[in-house]
Amino acid sequence: MSNWRANTISKPLMKWYASVLPEMSDTESQAIEAGTVWWDRELMSGKPDWEYLQKLSVGTLSDAEQAFIDGPLQTLCAMLDDWEIEHEQRDLPAEVWKFLISNGFFAMIIPTEYGGKGFSAYAHSEIVRTIATRSITAAVTVMVPNSLGPGELLMLYGTKEQKNHYLPRLASGEEIPCFALTGVEAGSDASAMTDFGVVVEREVDGEKTLGVEITCNKRYITLAPVATIAGLAFKMSDPDGLLGREEDLGITVALVPTDTPGLDTGRRHLPSGISFMNGPVRGEKVFVPLTQILGGRDQIGQGWKMLMGALAAGRGISLPSMSCAGAAVAAHSSGAYARIRHQFGLPVSAFEGVREPLARIAGTAYLLDGARLLTTAGIDAGEKPAVVSAIMKYHATERLRMAVNDAMDIHGGKAICEGPRNHLSTAYKSIPVAITVEGANILTRSLIIFGQGAIRCHPYILDEMKAVANTDREQGLKDFDKLLFAHVWHDVKNFTRSVAHGLTFGRFAYAPEGADDLASYYRALSHASVRLAVMSETALGVLGGALKRKETLSARLGDVLAEIYLLSGALKRFEADGRPEADRPLLDWCFEDGLYRIQERLQSVVRNFPGLHWRMLTSAILAPVGMHRSPPSDKLMNKVADLITTPCATRDRLTRGVFVGKPDEPLGRIEAAFAAVVQRDELLKKVKKAGVKLDTAVENGVLTEEQRAEIDRTDSLIRDVLVTDDFEPEELQGATLSPSARKDQDAA
Repeated sequence: MSNWRANTISKPLMKWYASVLPEMSDTESQAIEAGTVWWDRELMSGKPDWEYLQKLSVGTLSDAEQAFIDGPLQTLCAMLDDWEIEHEQRDLPAEVWKFLISNGFFAMIIPTEYGGKGFSAYAHSEIVRTIATRSITAAVTVMVPNSLGPGELLMLYGTKEQKNHYLPRLASGEEIPCFALTGVEAGSDASAMTDFGVVVEREVDGEKTLGVEITCNKRYITLAPVATIAGLAFKMSDPDGLLGREEDLGITVALVPTDTPGLDTGRRHLPSGISFMNGPVRGEKVFVPLTQILGGRDQIGQGWKMLMGALAAGRGISLPSMSCAGAAVAAHSSGAYARIRHQFGLPVSAFEGVREPLARIAGTAYLLDGARLLTTAGIDAGEKPAVVSAIMKYHATERLRMAVNDAMDIHGGKAICEGPRNHLSTAYKSIPVAITVEGANILTRSLIIFGQGAIRCHPYILDEMKAVANTDREQGLKDFDKLLFAHVWHDVKNFTRSVAHGLTFGRFAYAPEGADDLASYYRALSHASVRLAVMSETALGVLGGALKRKETLSARLGDVLAEIYLLSGALKRFEADGRPEADRPLLDWCFEDGLYRIQERLQSVVRNFPGLHWRMLTSAILAPVGMHRSPPSDKLMNKVADLITTPCATRDRLTRGVFVGKPDEPLGRIEAAFAAVVQRDELLKKVKKAGVKLDTAVENGVLTEEQRAEIDRTDSLIRDVLVTDDFEPEELQGATLSPSARKDQDAA
């Protein structure tokens, strides 16, 4: 290293760099460093490694996983009745609970050596997705023990003794877990947590025992009403110095049996009226021996880091799987219903006003499932992709909301009348739950995706921050100098690429060998990647720490990263499926929609960037001859809508895993009528071509008697689909909380 360069250039810049870095709390710092960087880093590099994406294996099941999906999973789905669960029992039936436990649905992620299934992330995702097409309450019940909770935390951080004791009991269902993080006041801000634990010494079974007295008031804890073991997060302190450390020990996690004196569980919330087990966890001076601290004494104060590490994988599997289920059901049912339902003498699928939302639903289902497959592939490869998980959590749930809203519009009155025949109302009501949990969507979009991604995914920034913070100033300056000039060269290449690709509309951007007719899509994503890299670098360089407060600007940049990720998932799915030409309209729709969204977000960033001179400069670098993307055309929209309103292999692939059920069940009715309508329409075409009336088609030899009877049967099936449920007034009594129950709840 040149001493002149270091002292003259790097040292002053290092001082400036330190002055513009945003202040970070310990929880923010731990969140930024949680998990791993993976494909997201490539997408922010300006030149993604497409060969890596092409070689990545997706969607592979072991023999044991396939057998479980073909056997217990199908049996479980056949046992589920959404109306019974949500409106009659407000719970899963006892036989379903028993089946879940005895067949290892709560043990999917627990290794086989502890009695678990040891399933892959992909298998886990497939199972949750299929259950969610049948019952959201059942899917959430299965999701939680296999996501963020004691099981995963034990595997990652538990002591040998804790693993040997708890994991077999969790695998067998002897223990039902919950994880209590969210407090009444703190919400998403863990630093504001008011739940606390004080180190004390108590006599237990005649022996003096060091432990923690925990006082907590948690809310929104899934499975809490039925849990036997709770993971509790709290701020731990040692005012009497019993551990010989500082007084404030930080956020810590303890494993607490729910029958521990002073711990109160059992009461229920009803999130959006959905019946999965969810409720408060309260405690007043609950004594927990130090042996119950997750990970033992060495992990005291490491609770937030644990949670962020576990959350990185959990958010990438559970909620995206349920979102993909909802989008697939919306595509499956809406395409069929639009073909079945007639207005003004035509099926409603013939009207472009309906075909537009049909295309959105189909495109969304394709896009989300591709991103899900890509994400689970990364997790199965050993990654814990924090930024990707945040992308999936936010965009999967938001696009589910769009798909279900579109489906509700297409179904009209059929969807808003609740009853055993309704297959959409539970999904519609549950969407705010998905939007809110595991990091509220506003927070995730505004602060996490780009806020974390800009630092973690950048090839130099995090290391530069560490160099600036190094207490060995000489070594810090040496590291910073090396990183700084590598960073500058990286920027020069990206800024040059951005201008060149902007002048040629990305025509010569990088695409991998063998891309063939998909090369234009690889080039478009390469162009988007370098634009994102340039705009991110400009925002970080110009705004520095102030970027943290520019939440809408940060959110838009995060949207660009997310769109590139989602589109790379769709591209990977298309290639993994063998590039079926029949599916090409779905891929084309996803890209036209996604690339247009990227363009809109980048334009919005530029328009709102502080300083006219910066706006002019960034506009010139990003799009020197303007932007040219358009949303999906009407022609493409009609092609995509046809794919879900007509029986075909593409529709089957798009809605794979949707549990249809029997012909007298909601989706079964629609599917039976759909098949019959398609067949009837062919028969009616035959009659029309012959120039005879339907009533005389048999005697004229145009139709057989069986075919004529099939047309009449189709009319009956259609009516059976269109009918909505109605009730006697007394059947609906007691649907709300009684006055005494409300009084008890208010008192609590």
